[in-house]
Amino acid sequence: MEIVLQGHQNCTTGNIIQDDSILLRSAIKKLTSVGGGILKLTSGVFFSGPLQLYSNIHLYIEENATLTFNADFSLYKPVWTRWEGVECWAMHPLIFASKAENITIAGSGHIDGNGEPWWNSLWQAKAEKRTHPKYPYELQLADLNKDYRNQPSGGGGRELQFLRPPLIQFLNCKNITLQNVTLQNSPFWNTHFAFCSDCTITGVHFINPKEAPNTDGLNIDSCSSITIQNCTFDVGDDCLGLKSGSGEDGIRINRPTENILIDSCTMKNGHGGVVIGSETAGGINNIKITNCSMEETDRGLRIKTRRGRGGVIENIRLEHCYMKNILCPLVVNCYYGPGGPKSSSPIFSLDPQPLSATTPKIQNIYISHLIAEHCRAAAAFIVGLPEQPIKNLYISECKFILDDINIQTTELAAMYRGLPKASGRGVRLRNINGIIINQTKVIFPTTVNEMREPYLLESNIIDCTLQ
Repeated sequence: MEIVLQGHQNCTTGNIIQDDSILLRSAIKKLTSVGGGILKLTSGVFFSGPLQLYSNIHLYIEENATLTFNADFSLYKPVWTRWEGVECWAMHPLIFASKAENITIAGSGHIDGNGEPWWNSLWQAKAEKRTHPKYPYELQLADLNKDYRNQPSGGGGRELQFLRPPLIQFLNCKNITLQNVTLQNSPFWNTHFAFCSDCTITGVHFINPKEAPNTDGLNIDSCSSITIQNCTFDVGDDCLGLKSGSGEDGIRINRPTENILIDSCTMKNGHGGVVIGSETAGGINNIKITNCSMEETDRGLRIKTRRGRGGVIENIRLEHCYMKNILCPLVVNCYYGPGGPKSSSPIFSLDPQPLSATTPKIQNIYISHLIAEHCRAAAAFIVGLPEQPIKNLYISECKFILDDINIQTTELAAMYRGLPKASGRGVRLRNINGIIINQTKVIFPTTVNEMREPYLLESNIIDCTLQ
């Protein structure tokens, strides 16, 4: 069955907004009643509250159509989901699917999350230095999430219980296809796959303003067998994130993100191009990143974790990628700071700490045929833990070219706490067991008088081969 709906040329009549929520939900319900089908949105604007998709629903948004969402926070009632690595109650995603399969969202049109009111509300809370729930929708979540103050946070505002919704979330789903659509202006993360398998994401544009808070492009969270190809990212936080749960809750669920292909994607702006973590408790493994371009993304490949996050990160392969105008092209950081306690905490200690189930482990990282130009802060930042050094790091046939004009402090290479400042802008290496770097160049500008050591060997470096 196919249902075709035509949008409004103007979604307001006088001062009254024409709400299409009932129309869209009725169409989805009708298709679901017959086992599935196609919902096609044609030219014009559709204005809606939250929507839920079910198995065998295929949503097509044509080129001149836009589906935009109501920013009335009270409409987004609590649902049980995963929010920043912890299972909890959070606000209903704008488009949500749970325990479903064979869903498509495709077409050349736009889905717009109307995120500005959400961002403004968070900015206002920060301006007030508010650290507690205040509004009814926050108090409702606080009552449901009674232990929320003991749950880890990645910086999105858990202490406020303003658990903003993603634009799209697939939870416990399989055989999902996203193709060609533009997904923009999300209240929180743009698109979130959690506990999903066998999904394909091709030709999608993930767009958020550079200044918008916590607006990651695409997060793959405790998922397996995901292919991401020919996508464009231009967002306000990490472009493409790979996650697997945070701390004890992630260990409890113990579901890794694994077997992920990221091919021929373009990343612009954002805090990182391809980012692993900082929610790593279930493990992240068998990741291949190839033929991608990253420009002005702060960092290129970025692995971020710390004591208390847990998980094994292994078999990460980046090859034939190009990076330009970024702070630091390669970051492996076990002292990731945001959302953590003060720098004086044992979490950020330079001394070995007791190993536990929440000590992260990183091993088998392969970087080859990477060209990184105009590196503004450093060539690379690779820092493990003294009690759990990074194991087996290979960098082959790469070129790091440091910028000589827009130079930034080395402290901006990675968002860390507890470490001393690096002595130069080369490849920073600390707490690593097994390094092979061959046929790789670190090129310093001739016009800058600075420390020119290509490799900064700081402490606990074992079996190091530099060719």
